[in-house]
Amino acid sequence: MKRLLLGTDNQAKLREYRGLLLGIPFVITTLRDEGIEARVKESGTTMEENATMKATTYATMSGLLTLADDSGLEVDALGGEPGVLSARYAGDFASDRERIDYLLARMERVPWERRGARFRCIIAIASPSDDVELCQGECQGVIAFDPKGGNGFGYDPVFYLPDLGRTMAELTMEEKNRISHRGMAAWRARQVLGQLGR
Repeated sequence: MKRLLLGTDNQAKLREYRGLLLGIPFVITTLRDEGIEARVKESGTTMEENATMKATTYATMSGLLTLADDSGLEVDALGGEPGVLSARYAGDFASDRERIDYLLARMERVPWERRGARFRCIIAIASPSDDVELCQGECQGVIAFDPKGGNGFGYDPVFYLPDLGRTMAELTMEEKNRISHRGMAAWRARQVLGQLGR
């Protein structure tokens, strides 16, 4: 069976993708499995650019069809920040908790009705010959005043879902995969991979 390289070393993201991509006509492999130690710097100005850069670089290095993504949080009251800088919002080496604390400090005086936000995910699927397909997913929510929940990662504990009455970090993995930005983008990616795996 053909192999699909997941172009990330984020272990939480790898776990999510293994669940989201169950049943595709590929064997999933990782950067570690392939002995790839180089990391692609996310220097693009958009999520589309970053996802494409990672997918095409790792596809060229490995000779394998490669899936990579870029995702981020866009907060209305902050003019769409942190956006493409989501992972580095509080500094290059900040922890998830430090990023959340920084975000909440920036929004300290923002009332509930102005705390709208969305998670966006762009998945790029690249072949070694530089053919690229992009898949997008989005999930709407509200930035909570305090973090809640111990599941997920990143900004999940402060991303409140009004329809469910819980934060993303209070959902089970199955619930999150059904409604998340990554789940939506992965659903579209599965269609692309189904065609490529024929």
